[in-house]
Amino acid sequence: MSPTLKRGLRYLFTAVVVAMLVLFARKVEWSDTWQAMRTADWTLLVLAVVVNLLSAVTKAIRWWIFLRPVGARSLGLAMRASFAGMGLNNVLVANGGEAAKVVFVARGAHIPSATVLATVVVERMFEAIGYVVLLALSALVLSLPPSLARTRPFALAALVGTAVLLVYLIRHPGTAEVITPVHTRFMDRAKGYWTRFMGTLGGISTGPRFAGALAMSVLGWALQVATYHLTAMSAHMPISVVGTISALLAVNIGFALRATPGNVGVFQLMYAATAAFFGMDKDQAIAVAFLIQAQQIIPITLIGVALAPQFVFGKQRMVRAEDRGEVPVASRGD
Repeated sequence: MSPTLKRGLRYLFTAVVVAMLVLFARKVEWSDTWQAMRTADWTLLVLAVVVNLLSAVTKAIRWWIFLRPVGARSLGLAMRASFAGMGLNNVLVANGGEAAKVVFVARGAHIPSATVLATVVVERMFEAIGYVVLLALSALVLSLPPSLARTRPFALAALVGTAVLLVYLIRHPGTAEVITPVHTRFMDRAKGYWTRFMGTLGGISTGPRFAGALAMSVLGWALQVATYHLTAMSAHMPISVVGTISALLAVNIGFALRATPGNVGVFQLMYAATAAFFGMDKDQAIAVAFLIQAQQIIPITLIGVALAPQFVFGKQRMVRAEDRGEVPVASRGD
């Protein structure tokens, strides 16, 4: 598929989403929504902000678990890069902050970008695993809306497939070859990049690291449930914990791709539709959705934007390992 066609399809998809959001917005009683937001309990909202920040910290620690064996041992660097990436994700579409994270750590730790990219891929895989675990367990034991209940077979299949993949990665460790001087041809450079990427992916795949990453994923999603429920409580919306979990699953079902910056609009639509299934007032649910996004986006974006310049404009010069004729090999032990 040509870049022009891809760009055209992306614009078409965005236009369709925006049109749907406009139709949705015309049916909202915005005065009632604003009233629900204005009368929210600020003590509970602040608590929700703190819990959400703790959830973001679990993501940074999860990434750090895979960064350590490739030479980026600084937890502070992982924290700064992670928050910067999440902040950029809130102002870019399609999770563009993930690419920035690679550059940030590659520069800050003097590690080839292919190596850092492999750690990001594994870390994001565990974000999806945490979601699938929550979806599968919820579909088995909770009464979810039909749209989510129908995903039970797919969630279970994804869970089994993920387990098989993790076992395969652990049992088939990769070996990163040493790449000598800079390649001149594009295909040679691409091959060298792929070799480093796959070598790192296999090298960081161990049972203890996967167990730690899974624990961080489960904790992170649990903290997200708490964030959503505290925010609903602050707006005096009597939604049940099951309803909160269902809303969380619904609004994050497309977390890998954001149609709008911060997924604003789509988030409110999905949350309100799910809350309405549990008998909640639609306008009040929209207010809760706006409050959730406000306390999720604003603090992290401010932190991320504040941290991003020191990575982007820092005076450190990235020393590429391949320029020295060697590539750090991920150690399967710490």
